[in-house]
Amino acid sequence: MKITGLTDEQVRISKEQYGDNSMTEVEGESFWSKLKGNFGDPMIKILCVALIINIVFAFLGQTEWYESVGIAIAVILATFVSTFSEYNNENAFQKLQEEASRIYCKVYRNGDIIELPINDLVVGDCVLLQSGDKIPADGKLISGNLKVDQSVLNGESKEASKEVMPEGYIDEETSMDFLNKYKVFRGSVVCSGNAVMEITTVGDKSVYGQIASELQYNDERESPLKVKLGKLADSISKFGYIGGIAIAVAFMFQKIVIHNQFDVQLMMGYFSNWMVVINDLVEAVMLAVIIIVMAVPEGLPLMIALVSALNMGKMLKDNVLVRKIVGIETAGSLNILFSDKTGTITKGQLEVVTFVDGFLNEYGSFNDVTGDIGNILSLSIFHNTDAIISGEGKDIKVIGGNATERAVLAYAANSKSNVNASKVGAIPFNSTNKYSASSIEGECNITLLKGAPEKIIEKCKSCYNKSGEIVPFEKSKELDEKINQLAGRAIRVLAFATSTGKISGDTLPADDWALVGIIGIRDEVRPESVTAIKEVQNAGIQVVMITGDRKDTAVAIAKEAGILRDETDLVMTSDELANMTDDEIKGIIKNIRVVARALPSDKSRLVTIAQDLDLVVGMTGDGVNDSPALKKADVGFAMGGGTEVAKEASDIVILDDNFSSIENAILYGRTIFNSIRKFIIFQLTINVSAVMISFISPLLGMENPLSIVQILWINLVMDTLAALAFGGEPALRRFMKEKPKRRDENIISGYMKSEILTGSLWTFAMSMLFLLTPVFDSFFRGDANSKYLMTGYFTFYIFTAVFNAFNARTEKINLFDNINLNHGFWKVILLIVVIQIIMADFGGDILRCYGLTLTEWAAVTVLAFTIIPVDLIRKLVLKFKNS
Repeated sequence: MKITGLTDEQVRISKEQYGDNSMTEVEGESFWSKLKGNFGDPMIKILCVALIINIVFAFLGQTEWYESVGIAIAVILATFVSTFSEYNNENAFQKLQEEASRIYCKVYRNGDIIELPINDLVVGDCVLLQSGDKIPADGKLISGNLKVDQSVLNGESKEASKEVMPEGYIDEETSMDFLNKYKVFRGSVVCSGNAVMEITTVGDKSVYGQIASELQYNDERESPLKVKLGKLADSISKFGYIGGIAIAVAFMFQKIVIHNQFDVQLMMGYFSNWMVVINDLVEAVMLAVIIIVMAVPEGLPLMIALVSALNMGKMLKDNVLVRKIVGIETAGSLNILFSDKTGTITKGQLEVVTFVDGFLNEYGSFNDVTGDIGNILSLSIFHNTDAIISGEGKDIKVIGGNATERAVLAYAANSKSNVNASKVGAIPFNSTNKYSASSIEGECNITLLKGAPEKIIEKCKSCYNKSGEIVPFEKSKELDEKINQLAGRAIRVLAFATSTGKISGDTLPADDWALVGIIGIRDEVRPESVTAIKEVQNAGIQVVMITGDRKDTAVAIAKEAGILRDETDLVMTSDELANMTDDEIKGIIKNIRVVARALPSDKSRLVTIAQDLDLVVGMTGDGVNDSPALKKADVGFAMGGGTEVAKEASDIVILDDNFSSIENAILYGRTIFNSIRKFIIFQLTINVSAVMISFISPLLGMENPLSIVQILWINLVMDTLAALAFGGEPALRRFMKEKPKRRDENIISGYMKSEILTGSLWTFAMSMLFLLTPVFDSFFRGDANSKYLMTGYFTFYIFTAVFNAFNARTEKINLFDNINLNHGFWKVILLIVVIQIIMADFGGDILRCYGLTLTEWAAVTVLAFTIIPVDLIRKLVLKFKNS
């Protein structure tokens, strides 16, 4: 029949009635919306509360205005850095999506075939479909027939046959019936055949659009890092409030009791002067607020933002595009990873891996198949396939046909037979016959046969030897064993034969069949995936392969990839899972390694079950059908070659579709987590020691040895610069040998507690030695509390923190371990030292710094340096204890 398509007027009417084929885009979060969301971070909330209190006290004249400015700068820097990084990567992602969605279709309009963008199609349009085309909308065939790959929609790798809907057929409107042979669906890919489809459903109403719309809700649970930081924020708040109240009480105790020499009458006189009491109470509250602010590590949110931003750039170079900044750290916390097989663990394309002749001689590449048998095999491949060769030399491409035929033709692409012959008859392959045949005439008059071994080999009475001569043949037990052996390695087998007879209609020649040999085809496991899977497993992460393949094929791939290793490893099928309750699956999930014949619903169910067990769950996928599970998982990895819907649902896009890139994402995630822990050690050692010093000082009758401006320097500049120093820590392979962190695990480990306690206690002890020992008074040119002594003490405190940074950045005895890979560390440390020297010598009354002599500088440096040997002793004790 002649197809003319819609006229311009009909297109206009259809568009008004049903709309066009464009899909409602997921509205991206604006920069300001992301910024607002980042203010929900637990640590930022604490800082905001501290800022409000400081502003109130500043208006009351009880604190300096620049302290509030300092906290505000810390908050703004932290939120802006993380927001800007995430927003930039989101823009990069949108560009990636735009490139992927530029699809043009061959459409009948006004009697002609024209190319139109996919979004311009309307209901009623007639679209020409050929091999390799993506089906642009839901519809029905009006001419021709197709084999289509619907795996992006239903996860089923088996090709589905589609044909013209017969007259009188009643469409029951079961929109998601993918088995309906008369319907085609948006997102499917044409594997073979030619047809014209009439569009019946467009845009959001298509099956593809319906699945995409289901992902618009936001039901994301908190990331592991957010849970851990929430606990840390609570602990720090309690510590700060308790410390602040205790210090306020200690301050009042000093004013009331110690200052009045424990004399009751003097104390009663003190209370009689209510103006003095009120003034001291305000000063005590102000001191408490300062301590609360000091207890909060202002630099932590900034450090997390900086380290995440720095690593996002590195990850992009390794083919990992981070869409959501929280996805990086979450990847490092994974307990279980559900991974697709095709294209992730395997290469995602069928390849011929072996050829075996009738005498069981096995050949690898086609170049190894020498002699006349190579010519016969080449002839069989080139003249009995629907695929074709395009280009020459290195530019050769195989197009058309299905995946199997493209793989077979690619095997012999550079070795075309020199026999001149033309095809005079053919029987195309179909799933019922399981074979195809072609009769050729010319220099060689022969029929070429290709198909399932059970259909071909049984009829062969002879076979070709290495020289290409036909000799008698009888099927042997050894050949059956070879075929079974190949099947056990997940290799599909095709048999090739010839006959001197001709095809008659749809009937094959009756006899004279000679076996050429069998070809083994499969989707090869990526060599780098095997290494990456082993690394991930050694990191304590359970890897589960989910595939639509048969159980035996899945097992073979899983064994080769290293996923199945122990006798306790379980291989489940979708049917077996369906017959089990969630509680039963929870009991065995730790042993599940493979799920075969999997349905899309299995993925979402497994994610939910794993999350109920408080595991941090990762999921990989590329199809529309994978999207709900990708969104539900703690971190969803979408493949770069996957659908737009899958990428929209993901946290991270793996641009090269490679499992080794997932391993890199996990490594970077662990690097970030370790960097955060190093910073916490550094920061809390400063904060805890400062709170201890501020608590004890009034009890001993001393003024706080650190002024408000000096505290601002410690809290703001040290925090910010330290964030830069620890943010550049390198990704070390040894991080992959660490056990994964539990979702509810305290971010401060036992090791960290020992280091924070040791460092803060030593700093406190040295501070008391510095401030209370007469020898230091005279050494620093004066009596106790002299301006030079306090200058020296402030410098000592800063230098102690500087030396402790070397302790904090590595758990190794060698403090310079991999320090050459973090160039920023040395720069920041030197910058802090230089600024401190300038402050100490030229700070004056504002900074309460009045300069030091060379001898005093040496004394301060040596005393501060003692924190290094003290912490080395701690490390040695722990190492001896754990050995």
